[in-house]
Amino acid sequence: MAHTTLVDAKTVHDHLDDPSWVIVDCRHTLADFSLGRKLYEEAHIPGAFFADVEEDLAGTHTGSNGRHPLPDPMVFAAYIEQIGVNDKTQIVAYDAGGDMFAARLWFLCQWIGHQAAAVLDGGLAAWTAAGYELTAVPSASLHSGNVHVKLNNELVVDAAYVRDRLTRGMHLVDARAADRFRGENETIDPVAGHIPGARNRPFKENFDSTLHFRSPDDLRRAFAIFGEPSHVVHQCGSGVSAAANMLAMEVAGLHGSRLYAGSWSEWIADPSRPVTTTE
Repeated sequence: MAHTTLVDAKTVHDHLDDPSWVIVDCRHTLADFSLGRKLYEEAHIPGAFFADVEEDLAGTHTGSNGRHPLPDPMVFAAYIEQIGVNDKTQIVAYDAGGDMFAARLWFLCQWIGHQAAAVLDGGLAAWTAAGYELTAVPSASLHSGNVHVKLNNELVVDAAYVRDRLTRGMHLVDARAADRFRGENETIDPVAGHIPGARNRPFKENFDSTLHFRSPDDLRRAFAIFGEPSHVVHQCGSGVSAAANMLAMEVAGLHGSRLYAGSWSEWIADPSRPVTTTE
């Protein structure tokens, strides 16, 4: 049975030697793009491969498509093929825990039609808390995979879609921290504020004190206030943390929400698009 949202550390540990499972380390920080790879080289889950959020999980910047544009789907497929992924491979993505980067890889897999992709619940923190081993030995795939892309563009919307529905037919959910949503302490993007009509749900609120996702019941209650799931559009600063909110809704059994991949950093690239700091 495929894991399509979350998977626990014990289950991953039990499949370390399973050739039909591929583990991917997505650790990253927006303050230092090189840190994730350094951490991977120091210690990672045995057999895990490294995914660079800026290179492997994002496309080419044009200056108007946001800080983390979606990669070309065939290029992303080629990346997971080179680490040994086939159509039936179970992918497990992890980050430090309580973070957004593993959810980014999970979303990209869903987007290209590879549904057997899940996030390690609790991330590396859960793995080490369970006493499981780490290694500094880099992983090498024994073979290249073969992935047939079945692109699901129903999962994404663009800026034109959002602008056309600012006042009707859409529930826009912003995953950034509350201060940035209010236009305060903006240190990443050149314009502060949020898209008019958006409501704030910081992605960090999806996690408990152990960095695991909250229970499906808790998440269901939290996201139910945003209305019909098929009308929910997730966004954030650049489309990364928004994927964590999307994943949380799936964990809660609230299916059908979508992602505005360009998010705030794309939105503000066009000065004609409206912005606000009023909640």
